[in-house]
Amino acid sequence: MNNERMTIHSTTIPGEIRSALRGVTTLVCMILAFSARAESENDPPARWWKGNMHTHTLWSDGDDYPEMVARWYRERGYHFLVLSDHNVLQNVDRWTNPATNRGGIRALKRYEETFGTDWVVSRQVGDQTEVRLRTLGEIQAALQQPGSFILIPGEEITSRYLTAPVHMNASNVQSLIRPATGDSVLEVMQKNVDLVWEQRRQTGEPILIHLNHPNFGWGVTAEELMQVRGENFFEVYNGHPAVHNTGDNIHAGTERMWDIILTWRLAVLGMEPMYGVATDDSHSYFTDSPDASISGRGWVTVRSAELKPAALIEAMERGDFYASSGVEIDSMRWEKGETLFVRPKAVDGETFLFRFIGTRRGFDRTNEKIRASSGDALRITHRYSDDVGEILKESRGTEAHYTPSGDEIYVRCYIESSMPQEFPLHEDDRQRAWLQPVVYGPAE
Repeated sequence: MNNERMTIHSTTIPGEIRSALRGVTTLVCMILAFSARAESENDPPARWWKGNMHTHTLWSDGDDYPEMVARWYRERGYHFLVLSDHNVLQNVDRWTNPATNRGGIRALKRYEETFGTDWVVSRQVGDQTEVRLRTLGEIQAALQQPGSFILIPGEEITSRYLTAPVHMNASNVQSLIRPATGDSVLEVMQKNVDLVWEQRRQTGEPILIHLNHPNFGWGVTAEELMQVRGENFFEVYNGHPAVHNTGDNIHAGTERMWDIILTWRLAVLGMEPMYGVATDDSHSYFTDSPDASISGRGWVTVRSAELKPAALIEAMERGDFYASSGVEIDSMRWEKGETLFVRPKAVDGETFLFRFIGTRRGFDRTNEKIRASSGDALRITHRYSDDVGEILKESRGTEAHYTPSGDEIYVRCYIESSMPQEFPLHEDDRQRAWLQPVVYGPAE
């Protein structure tokens, strides 16, 4: 197999997107000292808010009623939840048949027991009983608790190119976005991102779009995702058992993809950084089997003064959050020019593996296409040198720090606990956290 240099043309963000993202890279380069950022006397203090941004219900291919799903998250200490069913918003009149839907009669019985028969709206259609799915507005009125728990409208914009699935979540979406198609995976992603940004421009409301599970159906490569303008978030961890977070012998895992994307966007393409989110992608609410897409596996924790969609999105767009499958951060100092410091919350006897990961200036840009036995290049993330996303420092203990040497393009931190994950995908899964990158600057 011959070494090749990948050529990707630098892209220019449209004016309205650049305006909306103005200052993001600068803010990321300073990434606000999470534990010690100065607040004015009149500002409410910032705090951490926990939320899941990828959730399914009977409005699409989940197996429970949306208010049952929302109640599960609220009762387990989540502060916000995005209901993100496929190509639908929960703002229209829709009825479901409990005899044939994914939840069945068991879901209806539990629904009635929890919310009461007065809440459950049903009708007879011939010899069949149908139940009306409550709208998001009705569920918000019943379950939201200002300052404690909110529901954010979302949509999983579900498209594809040929056999490659391309799924993107829009959080705080204001009206239904019909999925765009295109002549390549990159074009499909870009068209759907542009639709979100156009709605954001028209409504004046912040809407966050992120790419879901790039390795589901091996749908999206790092080379494709790195080029999408206005797309600055992707799922580094997804709790569905069919999404191949860790890749396989020829496909890169999502963490490896993240480092490739970060390096090329920052050092070659002159684009904004890519942030990593963790989500449940929950569908199944009547089992705790690791073979099912259950709740409680992945989330984001966002630092914001207010529990409101606009404030949460603003914080995420400046990188003021981390992704987790169990690790909770107690204290961190995470800004350019400073020694990076992190201390997770720990129970007695718990220790952590810390990896500070990044790419240095002058890195080896050589990369190889993956080829079939026939010699034809496959649409698979390329292989890159070990310079891309190298482990700059590794340690174990209850806290860690990293002092930059001055030649880093970016540094991010991966944390793995000695404690098992509560709802693991695999038997040996440990609790983890992924901190957002500190960006130092492009390659020389």
